[in-house]
Amino acid sequence: MIDFGDLRARTLSAVVMAGVGLGGLWLGGPVFGGLAVLLAAVLAWELHRMVAPELPEGAALGTGLAAAMLAGAFNLWGPGWLALPAFAAAALVLALRMPRDRVVFGLYLMLILTSVHAFYVLREVFGLAFVLWMVAVVIASDVAGYFAGRTLGGPKFWPRVSPKKTWSGTVAGWLLAALAGAGFVAALGWPWPVIPLSVLLAFAGQMGDIAESAIKRHEGVKDSSHLIPGHGGFLDRFDAMMAVAALTLVLAYAGVFARLAS
Repeated sequence: MIDFGDLRARTLSAVVMAGVGLGGLWLGGPVFGGLAVLLAAVLAWELHRMVAPELPEGAALGTGLAAAMLAGAFNLWGPGWLALPAFAAAALVLALRMPRDRVVFGLYLMLILTSVHAFYVLREVFGLAFVLWMVAVVIASDVAGYFAGRTLGGPKFWPRVSPKKTWSGTVAGWLLAALAGAGFVAALGWPWPVIPLSVLLAFAGQMGDIAESAIKRHEGVKDSSHLIPGHGGFLDRFDAMMAVAALTLVLAYAGVFARLAS
C-alpha cells in the first residue's frame, strides 16, 4: 500500500511556511532581509546541534547568532563576490571550534551562509518573479519526486545515502521543473534557456537534499530538529532550496541571468 500518512502534516506546515515566505518575498527589502537573517540563525543552530549534540546548547546558539550577524552584515553590504570568500573564512573559523566532523560542518555552514545571502541578493537584483521561479522549480521537483517516487517506485537513486529517493521520482522532478520553467518563459517572455536551467536547478536541489540526508545518516539522526511538524527541521525543508539558491547566485555572478535582471 502506498504510504501518504504524513501528507496532512506536511501540507499544513508547507502552507504556513509558504504564507510567511511568500509574504516576505512580496514585501522584499528589510522585511525579507530580516527573514533571511532569522533563517540563517535557525539553520546554523540546527547544523551545530546535529554535528555536536554533546556540546552545551549555548554553543549552538552562539553559532546561530554568528550566522545571523554574518548574513545581516553582507545583506546590508549588498551583492558582490567578496561575500563568498568571507563566508568561507567564517565557516572555517567556526568549524575549528567543533570537536569533530569539522570539514562537514564547515562546508555545510558555508552553504547555509551563501544560500541565505543569495535569497536576499537575488530578490533585490532580479526581482520577485525571478525568486518565485526558483521556488517554483524546487516545489515542482519536490512534489513530483514525492508522488512519483511513492506511486511508481522502482530502482533507488542513491540507496546508501537516501534510501527513499528513486529514479522515477528524480526524473519526474526534472520534468515538472522543466514545465515550471516553461510556464515562466511563456508568461513573462523570458529566454528559452530558462527551461534547461530549471532542470539544472532541480538537479542541484535534489543533490542538496541528498547532501543533508548524508549528514543526518553520518550523525545518526532522523531529522535536523523537530521545529516543523511533518518536515522535521528547517534544514530538512530548505536543503534543496539552499543548494538551488547558492548555485543560482554563482550563475548570476557569472552573468548567466544578465537578461533577467530587473
